[in-house]
Amino acid sequence: MAYIRRFKTTSGATGVQVCYKEGNRVVKTVHVGSASSEMVLEKLLRKAQGIIDGEKGRPMFNLDKYNKK
Repeated sequence: MAYIRRFKTTSGATGVQVCYKEGNRVVKTVHVGSASSEMVLEKLLRKAQGIIDGEKGRPMFNLDKYNKK
């Protein structure tokens, strides 16, 4: 499962990461960036969602095994 993680950095900015979890364990983390304003944060969140959805038609994570029909 892939999800977007937001967190506060030591400088007070908001960091954005895309994390990939298998079971209860995070197996991969991609740092998207850090934002010090709401406008930049929105751009980073859209970029993170694009990573999950698959920019250019190619998803970063293969989630096919989790799509149960």
